[in-house]
Amino acid sequence: MSEQHLAVIVLAAGEGTRMRSSTPKVLHEIAGLPLLGHALATATALGAQKVIPVIRHEAEKLEAFINAYYPNSHIIHQDEIPGTGRAVECALSGLPAEFSGAVVVTSGDVPLLDVQTIESMIDVHLQTSAGATLLTASFSDPTGYGRIIRDQDGLFGSIVEERDATEQEREITEVNAGVYVFDFKALKNALAAITTHNAAGEKYLTDVAVEILKTGSQVNALQVSDNWLVAGVNNRVQLQQVSSELNRRICEGWMLAGVTITQPESTFIDVTAVLAEDVTLLPGTHLKGITRIGQGSTIGPEVVITDTQVGSNVSITKSQVSGSVIEDDSTVGPFSYIRPGTHLGAGGKIGTFVETKNAVIGTGSKIPHLSYVGDATIGEHTNIGAGTIFANYDGVNKHHSVIGSHVRSGSHNVFVAPVTIGDGAYTAAGTVVRKDVEPGALAMSVAPQRNLAEWVIAKRPNTASADAAKKATE
Repeated sequence: MSEQHLAVIVLAAGEGTRMRSSTPKVLHEIAGLPLLGHALATATALGAQKVIPVIRHEAEKLEAFINAYYPNSHIIHQDEIPGTGRAVECALSGLPAEFSGAVVVTSGDVPLLDVQTIESMIDVHLQTSAGATLLTASFSDPTGYGRIIRDQDGLFGSIVEERDATEQEREITEVNAGVYVFDFKALKNALAAITTHNAAGEKYLTDVAVEILKTGSQVNALQVSDNWLVAGVNNRVQLQQVSSELNRRICEGWMLAGVTITQPESTFIDVTAVLAEDVTLLPGTHLKGITRIGQGSTIGPEVVITDTQVGSNVSITKSQVSGSVIEDDSTVGPFSYIRPGTHLGAGGKIGTFVETKNAVIGTGSKIPHLSYVGDATIGEHTNIGAGTIFANYDGVNKHHSVIGSHVRSGSHNVFVAPVTIGDGAYTAAGTVVRKDVEPGALAMSVAPQRNLAEWVIAKRPNTASADAAKKATE
């Protein structure tokens, strides 16, 4: 149908007390997005004229998230009258006066519901000219769900909430999944007719379907074959279960797209990550946020990458990388800590026990081991010796250092920022560089080494070292 004749309402006004959290339930994350983010992403992808999230509890937090990431949504606040029916009634006030068409209603805590399922519902709804179409699911344990009552011909009759159900009705395993498509006029009229006369004292959206039936309109009840699509999250156990299932599907999708994942059960990929063909992910890999992995790269084992662009044929092992760019044919790790602002050029290396931050490292340059590089620019094909420290902080301000191309720094150097090392320069082992070094020069700390003869024999008598020294000098 035309997007100008479709509206999507996302219910997110509940308290979510069973999460036992100061964070609103629908802002708990799975696969890199809050639950509400998944629901709004699906709603937005339908191309509706209006996407209307309905909020109430912790409204400021939800409003901030929606405005930041889904600014085209039209937020509606539910009033003091409780119930999903009232939430939808409030949402209808956000539609243009001339609106007529279909209204989809989903929930902010059902993250696996996909566009294809909703589009299939809309198709059936329009083909049958129904007043309402709803999704159902069959659970072996239907506790907590409204039961679907069908007539002797198998047609939809009503929905009975569990607290209002008889013992016989509670034995029914087909339940309401909480996803609907309504004809706008039928929905509006039915909402005006329903009351709060029930065990919960709420205005149930589930009562709308029965009201629509009373008018002679058709109500479709479509059972899903994949219950995960309508799995809701009410507590942290369910949060973990849904998260694991979504991650399984993400991994499976990438494997079918040409990515090797050697141990999917220990590999976690956010929905916002993108991988090229022939990427290999080893056990314990986490790809988070806006991360891109180029063709032929091998990531893992035990790697966490967040908001980072990784080129082709890169190797990252047992390291943490965040907010960085790693260009083609580079290597990182093991045990590297790559902090935001790092840019490693093509063919470069950040090695064992190296930490970097705000560091631009040129093509072919290497920081092999045991170093800290912060607030620095390093040219091409430079080698930073083991144990080198960029002293970038004077106790008040951070300062930047510039190291040229084809520089060779000795082991155990300290570069006291701000300092500039020219192209082709060398620095001797143990040097503390406090002033600039011109191109091609050798910088060294000039204090001579002193050896105090027989100091160990005199100062550490009767030790193994003293005994060894005596034997060596006899």
